[in-house]
Amino acid sequence: MSLEIRIAASGDAEAACNVLRRSIAECCVLDHKNDPAILGAWLGNKTPQMVASWFQSPTNHSLVALQDDAVVGVALLTGAGKLALCYLLPEARGLGLGKALLARMEEIACGWGVKALQLHSTATGESFFARHGYTPAGKVRSPYGVDTTFFWKQLGGGDAPADGDDAKPRKRFCNCNSA
Repeated sequence: MSLEIRIAASGDAEAACNVLRRSIAECCVLDHKNDPAILGAWLGNKTPQMVASWFQSPTNHSLVALQDDAVVGVALLTGAGKLALCYLLPEARGLGLGKALLARMEEIACGWGVKALQLHSTATGESFFARHGYTPAGKVRSPYGVDTTFFWKQLGGGDAPADGDDAKPRKRFCNCNSA
């Protein structure tokens, strides 16, 4: 089995969208409680076209995780230092890909000079982020009706990304509306 993390391309949008939709629907039941209204609102902007626009935005840095050349995970970091997406297909959990995506995003953020990475976690993801050094700092209700926990992690800052890619934030805002 080959595992890889790489920069997301527009051509990955459909597969990445599938990752988001399946992960939310199948792994986040604790959060949406199979409520059709909440699930519909949460998945509403998870279309291939929208995901492609997030990947193309100069304010975002997006990664995909591959298993045997198939997209099984996706992560998105905004120029403001927010981890807006970090999702895996249900069958890809437990392989170390989530940890690898998170570590790579932390490297990118450090390279940008971000001092602290922030995110809004579902209840499903809380233990994952806590295990990786993130500190909970209160509850926030998402626009789609799910209670999330605001997490943050102090970063080292200043180092260039490990593989030398030229990902740099250009603006300090996010257009993804997808925590």
